[in-house]
Amino acid sequence: MQIRDERVEDGEAIGQVTSAAFAGASHSSGTEPRIIEALRQAGALTVSLVATSDEAGIVGHVAFSPVRINQDSAQWYGLGPVSVAPQMQRHGIGRSLIREGLARLAALDADGCVVFGDPAYYGRFGFVSDPLLTYGGEPSRYFQRIVLKGETPSGDVSYHAAFDAA
Repeated sequence: MQIRDERVEDGEAIGQVTSAAFAGASHSSGTEPRIIEALRQAGALTVSLVATSDEAGIVGHVAFSPVRINQDSAQWYGLGPVSVAPQMQRHGIGRSLIREGLARLAALDADGCVVFGDPAYYGRFGFVSDPLLTYGGEPSRYFQRIVLKGETPSGDVSYHAAFDAA
């Protein structure tokens, strides 16, 4: 498996992997491929990585895009969506994509990253729940952050408008 930056010609394959990865997931709205495409069209994919295999082509994808905290456009980013083809899940592909993405954010001098997801999974990367950082005005143990440099912010986080894609 190799991890590389998304290329222009990867859009359709990324959409297919993302659709397959989220198909039937109870937490999915089914809009994940449209969110990625809307972020791409808006030029808001700060980091967009794919995992490839020689046999299967693109087998995973992760996106990182800017977020605002209290409407401030600080150097904070949101992780997601992250997807791995169903037949390739539980092989460390998602973990590799996330680790590389966080390293790329750090290289861009990002202050931190937020994610909404399973604390047991994202805790492996250093994400923690913080009641001072909210999403939709409410704290949640599923909403987590990792500080890459500087102080831990407080306030309400808002994602790019592409996350409202329907």
